[in-house]
Amino acid sequence: MARGFVVALPLLLLNIALWVLFIYVVVLVVRALRKYLRSGADSKNPPEQAKSLGETLKAHRTSRGFTQEYVAEALGVSRQAVSKWENGTSDPSTANLMALAKLYGLSVDELLHQTETGE
Repeated sequence: MARGFVVALPLLLLNIALWVLFIYVVVLVVRALRKYLRSGADSKNPPEQAKSLGETLKAHRTSRGFTQEYVAEALGVSRQAVSKWENGTSDPSTANLMALAKLYGLSVDELLHQTETGE
């Protein structure tokens, strides 16, 4: 009888370990589902989408009533370059980005922050 107990004990411990593991997994799944469902409330008011650099540049240009030609002349670049910056085909160099910020009365940080946050 003692021999049967020695064989049954590891099986019993294995069975208990499996149940504990199962309960642990269920708890994790329930927590994940609760977190997912709570985050669903935010989907009714989605966060503002971040603007691209081109969208930000165009918004500042049009808000000041500037044409692409005016901006191009002020920076010493072609109108096509300004158009490419605004439609996202290319990005302005650092020097041109600094000149754009100055032309629009902003710091480079403000201009890039608006790009990141979509403000």
